[in-house]
Amino acid sequence: MSRPAGLVFFRTANRDRVVDWYREVVDCTVWLEQPGCTILERDDFRFGFCDADGGATETEGILTFVFPDRAGVDRMHERVGDAAREGPHVNEQYDIYQFFADDPDGRTAEFQTFLHDLPE
Repeated sequence: MSRPAGLVFFRTANRDRVVDWYREVVDCTVWLEQPGCTILERDDFRFGFCDADGGATETEGILTFVFPDRAGVDRMHERVGDAAREGPHVNEQYDIYQFFADDPDGRTAEFQTFLHDLPE
């Protein structure tokens, strides 16, 4: 098991439902199960959802999934279906191809590819 450089966690009142969505729709896998928390991964991106235990579900922030090309973004748009807020499009400000969707908690998920060269 490789050691991550960092993790992002969100509290959720619907851990099973939100974990299933990321597994089934976004093709994430479970990296680690802990008491009350599930850590998922997609390639080298790791993030977790922990039981809210009576607290509020956290929906702030954006989980951004990066694909190597437009075709990958387009495939994800088809997969997320009605969860998509918009169609894939070029964002000229950031020189990316992207769209936003809502996960089952209402949290923002972004699917994008860079249209410019990236630093090594």
